[in-house]
Amino acid sequence: MKPSVSQRLYLLGVGMFLSLVIWARYRGRHGAPLFLLPLAAAGIAYLAAIHQLSKTPRLPRHTIFICLALSILWRIPFFLIPAGPLDDLHRYVWDGRIQRLGYDPYTVIPADPALAGLHTRETREMNNPDVPSPYPAGAQLFFRAVTSIDESTFAFKVALLGCDLALILVLLGALRRSGKSEHWVLAYAWHPLVATEVAGGGHIDILGVLLLVVSIAVLARGWRVAAAVAFALAVSVKLLPIVVAPLYWRRLRIRDALLSVAVAGLLYAPFLKNGRIPIGSLGTYLERFRFNDPVFATLERLAGPLMVASLAVLGGLLTAVWLRHRQDEIRWSTWAWPMAASLALAPVLYPWYLLWLVPFLGAAATVPLMLWSVTILFTYFVWYLQAFGHPWQVPGWIMLVQYGSVVAGAAIVLARKKGNLGFRKRVSAAHL
Repeated sequence: MKPSVSQRLYLLGVGMFLSLVIWARYRGRHGAPLFLLPLAAAGIAYLAAIHQLSKTPRLPRHTIFICLALSILWRIPFFLIPAGPLDDLHRYVWDGRIQRLGYDPYTVIPADPALAGLHTRETREMNNPDVPSPYPAGAQLFFRAVTSIDESTFAFKVALLGCDLALILVLLGALRRSGKSEHWVLAYAWHPLVATEVAGGGHIDILGVLLLVVSIAVLARGWRVAAAVAFALAVSVKLLPIVVAPLYWRRLRIRDALLSVAVAGLLYAPFLKNGRIPIGSLGTYLERFRFNDPVFATLERLAGPLMVASLAVLGGLLTAVWLRHRQDEIRWSTWAWPMAASLALAPVLYPWYLLWLVPFLGAAATVPLMLWSVTILFTYFVWYLQAFGHPWQVPGWIMLVQYGSVVAGAAIVLARKKGNLGFRKRVSAAHL
């Protein structure tokens, strides 16, 4: 007897659970294969699950509930991993702590010997202590709020895991209201990147992703003021979603847009110096930091890093303008493409940056982005290699797998479009 889609999903879910638990627990302690194989297995299981979801119009609610429960179970091992010595969580604690002590995170340099007494055991382990904070004002206020409760990396992991679970609920509500199949929430909840980088890495990006998804969800309901405020908050956590601003054209009123700008300005008010918006170490980030950046590295040979970074922003904005011109209705997959265009041109592309794309995956058109979000998991191998003295550089074979998958995905989408177009032409000819 052929197993049902639900049964196949359960089997894939168990496979993902075992793969992710192995990776969370061992992570290459016994050699490179044990580092890479569980990640590959989890990625393949995820893509197979997406294929199963695409084959059925709807799943029973109890199946969705069981699958969501499985996804929460495999988050637990990652959540229990203590923050590593180079994790960004230590910077979050530091930024929140010094704000509460009356210091400016945009000017204070953690490595300054005069500030040694301000450190805690955890903040002494932060990465890049020679530069001030690069995080926007909304993130800074979030850091301060969390540290007012508890100055620890664990507190941040709790708060950010809460954002992750809240995002699942928001997506479920949006799918119900739109009439789409609720099982597509699993395209987000089951993604291995979410488990590793939210429950495990505790990256602030998930707060911004949640706010952006809330903005889009309430926009679909006609709540324009709430959409404008949520968008401003999302941009104030990480600057990336600014490139989707053209998608709000004629969906928000002028006064809504002005309110969004006012909210962003109010968030920066506590940090203004002589009327200037602080950027902290953002300039240093553009000049010095590089990772997984083949397009940026190529263009940087022809122009300076600031020019190429400007092109990354412009590329995202133009993509959004083009999509807004072509589409009147709000399609979830549309929101991923402007951010993907900017990230493809970015000087740094860490795996957790693609968290911004994950809630918008699922449509056939997003196959290239889906493959990208899975194959970028292999860049974790760089951290493994660095522990053995290798340079901070993505190996060529990982670049080939990662970006080759995007090209392959684009080819699949184009082939399907041509196939559908040919089919429609044959049907039309038959009716003549």
